[in-house]
Amino acid sequence: MGDLTEPLVQWYDANARELPWRLPDASPWSVLVSEFMLQQTPVARVLPVHEQWLRRWPSPAALAVEATGEAVRAWGRLGYPRRALRLHATAVAIVDRHDGEVPSTYAELIELPGVGDYTAAAIAAFAFGKRHVVLDTNVRRVLARLLGGEELPAPSVTRAERERAAAVLPAEEPLAATWSVALMELGALVCTARAAHCDLCPLAQQCRWRALGHPPHDGPPRRAQAWAGTDRQCRGRLMAVLREHDGDVPRHRLDAAWADPDQRERCLAALVADGLATPTSPATYALP
Repeated sequence: MGDLTEPLVQWYDANARELPWRLPDASPWSVLVSEFMLQQTPVARVLPVHEQWLRRWPSPAALAVEATGEAVRAWGRLGYPRRALRLHATAVAIVDRHDGEVPSTYAELIELPGVGDYTAAAIAAFAFGKRHVVLDTNVRRVLARLLGGEELPAPSVTRAERERAAAVLPAEEPLAATWSVALMELGALVCTARAAHCDLCPLAQQCRWRALGHPPHDGPPRRAQAWAGTDRQCRGRLMAVLREHDGDVPRHRLDAAWADPDQRERCLAALVADGLATPTSPATYALP
């Protein structure tokens, strides 16, 4: 396979979206916040919340002194609000363990609350220019097509997949970080899950999947997550009521948010167990 790095980086330089966490003056904290918010959430929904978050809490120390409930309230409708709790816990840990500065190494980052392999590698690469394999959904799909000749990657990261990604990662640190974000952007804009726009792809001539005639995915079908009527929707309705009120929320307001009493009770109990809601009396609840 011919050189992949130069055409991809040139394409990225010409086509990359201008996102606040990618700007030259973006702080490591901005990058870290973006990585938490972008988990399972589209960029368009993240942008306004990220801007508001950084304006209110421009550093880990600024967030760490706030009550966790304020982080949950500011999270708004991004979904999966436990990420807000983890981000708050991470801010506290950065203050306690690293004098308020986001650590720069993978080993230190992965020890932070809520930071797994992908997030630690992404922050090290995108905030500090380190050389790490960064495998998000978009990158995995692009590499599966480009190198493996498959429409979609395996449901979870395999050792072979990681080794294949490492083999094409440029050796130079800053270039490796650019390669990773460029792959991510290519998957978001061109080589998408819904359609592969090969006419726009800088790597089309080297792509095995294209050379094979775009064979369709032959593994288990990828089903979209249901939403209507699910516990996730119920929890979201209850969280919306809690966010909209300062202080204690009367139980009857929560009852009005969801008709099914059994499902409502189950979801409210789950929110309490997850630390996202707190009973403040037998008849009231509040954010933590």
